[in-house]
Amino acid sequence: MTSIMRQEIDQIPAVAARLLSEQAAVLADAGKALRVRDPAVVVTIARGSSDHAAHFLKYAIELELGIPVASVGPSLASIYQSPLKLSRGAAIAVSQSGASPDIVALTKTAVEGGALTIALANTVPSPLSQAATVAVDIAAGPELAVAATKSFVNSIVAGLAIIAHWKNDAALIDAVTALPAHFEAALKLDWSAILDPLASAESLYMLGRGPSLAIASEAALKCKETCELHAEAYSSAEVLHGPVSLVAPAFPVIAFAARDAAEASIAETASKLVAKNAKTFVTTRLASGAAQLPFVTTGNHLTDALCLIIPYYGMVEQLSRQRGFNPDKPAALQKVTETR
Repeated sequence: MTSIMRQEIDQIPAVAARLLSEQAAVLADAGKALRVRDPAVVVTIARGSSDHAAHFLKYAIELELGIPVASVGPSLASIYQSPLKLSRGAAIAVSQSGASPDIVALTKTAVEGGALTIALANTVPSPLSQAATVAVDIAAGPELAVAATKSFVNSIVAGLAIIAHWKNDAALIDAVTALPAHFEAALKLDWSAILDPLASAESLYMLGRGPSLAIASEAALKCKETCELHAEAYSSAEVLHGPVSLVAPAFPVIAFAARDAAEASIAETASKLVAKNAKTFVTTRLASGAAQLPFVTTGNHLTDALCLIIPYYGMVEQLSRQRGFNPDKPAALQKVTETR
């Protein structure tokens, strides 16, 4: 029987296409609003998988627009009730449910502090969408599996579309528009070579750099959520500063590399880990000795990185079942965590 998680992974191309079609005007308007505001700084508001989506968008904004982006802790509003000075800034809040009280509280604080605040939510209307200046329905549809997949991807697709319109970048708009077809191709990629090494593992590292570090963070979370397998994400530039001491033959490593300026450095780190006899898997042809995972080349460094999560999702759903778990209902988790 096909799991709900697998069904939702398979829906990713269709829901991305729906988002780009049905929300085209809203996405363009949000980008125009940011262009008019011309913020000096952007803050992000999110937790969990949504925070990983926000982390991806942080790199996208910094790389494409040169504007610094910082994640702000929701407890500043919900616990400490501290005001923020954002009259020259913008805020992006990301939430699947749009209902977490601390995310909503910080969004209200950002608006009160003067920020142009954009909510990316899978539930509109919701407390979050009502609190924000601009609300975007990411249009992923109902997501029943506890581990978020299609909502994570659509949050990033929505954010990239907004950035493309903000920058008024025709090439990036075209790259985002082409994503549903690239997602279809990514669904067909076979990452099953990872299954056996991870089935018996107790811990592993996920590596990335730039946008692919956000993908590595999401991958590590899904490993913990669905497989009860300890995984930690590190920048390929940081893992050699201490964490590398844990790496051994029984300690697998997955390195997420996109076709961007960081690809060579990620490959170099992966090659050094192979030299320590680690079972290392990479999404690049540049590493020596590592097992190469298939990947989709999209022609854009940001969409390349996003496509890496699709075959990983398919693999981790299989891994969950192979390790004896139900990927749809992790024992210790709930779909919506209402943190205060």
